[in-house]
Amino acid sequence: MTPIKLYRNPKSGHCHRVELILAFLGLPYETIDLDMANGAHKAPEYLKISPFGKVPAIDDSGYTLSDSNAILVYLVQTYAKGSHWLPEDPKTAAEVQRWLTIAADNIFSGPCSARLVTLFGAQLDHAAAIAKSHDLFKLMETHLDGRNWLAAETITIADIAGYSYIAHAPEGGVDLAPYPNLRAWLNRIEAEDNFVPMVASEVPELA
Repeated sequence: MTPIKLYRNPKSGHCHRVELILAFLGLPYETIDLDMANGAHKAPEYLKISPFGKVPAIDDSGYTLSDSNAILVYLVQTYAKGSHWLPEDPKTAAEVQRWLTIAADNIFSGPCSARLVTLFGAQLDHAAAIAKSHDLFKLMETHLDGRNWLAAETITIADIAGYSYIAHAPEGGVDLAPYPNLRAWLNRIEAEDNFVPMVASEVPELA
């Protein structure tokens, strides 16, 4: 099988989601780190792959796709259809979709945005992002009381979509200490075979 090309920023949680599922599925892949500081993500050749000029994007033997959650669905449907990663029964599939939406909304506006401020100097409201993070983590802490995974009895792409920015929330100044169920969930993902970590960054003062 030809390795799948993953265009990424190694410090992007969106990109790490895709690398996690590639690793967990045992798919051959190669990472292509874009020099985003110098506009590589806006180069005409890259815009043919990712029209909005964002990472991640993949090239699977000529088929190109951007958007991390869409890529998760594509890879599982193509290479692991019917597996526990994306259950087919309507209720569980809907639960997975719900957590993908939470990843694109609450996680993005919470721990992802807080980290964008501290790591990349994004002009966002850091205090608001931290507050949103804690609102989300309180809900997840309750949700994970007595259960191992977010959407099903086994790990799914819902867990993959949620992992990266939550695991690295301290890099955005968000403390995970008050959330033992959440931290246990992160540990379970990290204990999965073929887990690959995301590049760690400095942790500022936590809130």
